[in-house]
Amino acid sequence: MAISTGIAPGDIIQMGLIQAMTVVGEQFKRSEIYVPEMLVAARAMKAGLQILKPLMVGNEAKSLAAVVIGTVKGDLHDIGKNLVGIMMEGAGCKVIDLGVDIAPEKFVEAVANHNPEFLAMSALLTTTMPVMRETITALEKSGKRGLVKVLIGGAPINQRFADEIGADGYAGNAAEAVDKIRALAGMTN
Repeated sequence: MAISTGIAPGDIIQMGLIQAMTVVGEQFKRSEIYVPEMLVAARAMKAGLQILKPLMVGNEAKSLAAVVIGTVKGDLHDIGKNLVGIMMEGAGCKVIDLGVDIAPEKFVEAVANHNPEFLAMSALLTTTMPVMRETITALEKSGKRGLVKVLIGGAPINQRFADEIGADGYAGNAAEAVDKIRALAGMTN
């Protein structure tokens, strides 16, 4: 409907989809909605993006940041990671999703190949948390650590652990992850 009235695809994304996902994110943070409702909203936003992106002229939409995202080696859980990725896309980020069971070397390779502003790692299992530290160490050894901000999250993760391993940020849920990206990118809602 909005396309047929002449509204630019970039405006639909910025003022429609992104604004709507911001509201949904706030509702999620206040526990007014839960993961199922968040997933429905995220899927609807993703469907809208698939329709609008081919209609974009050049690079009409401003990208907030490029983010490489993945679940660390030994961990096959991806629901939280997928939700974070969808929310980041909805906020205007370019998301490079590496998937699950990602070794530190693969994260370093992705940072080298894609030059993102952010690397976001997820872990659900406490036994895989050390891989986050190994990844940061691998980034340091490769000389890439200074080029990317590292965000971590997942059920067993907290700010104390993020500080211990030298991550730049921690997010407890998908909405917080977007807020953290905005804050570290020097932007506000």
